[in-house]
Amino acid sequence: MFEFVRKLTEWILQKEEEAAKNCRIPIEEIDKQIEIVKAKRAKLEEECRKNLSELDRILGRLESIKNIEIIKCSKE
Repeated sequence: MFEFVRKLTEWILQKEEEAAKNCRIPIEEIDKQIEIVKAKRAKLEEECRKNLSELDRILGRLESIKNIEIIKCSKE
């Protein structure tokens, strides 16, 4: 499905590029699309930062648990 959406997006961008070469697309429309993509990118970056932060927290806890187990088991 992702590949289909990627190909469809590429096709649309090619058509818009052709329209721009023939002065058939208003600059305002392109600016609007750029702003939409920038907003989506910023939202995705924030979500990724949050997810990475949570994964780092989980990894830290797991490393701590592992260290406790190593210390406890090496004494026994």
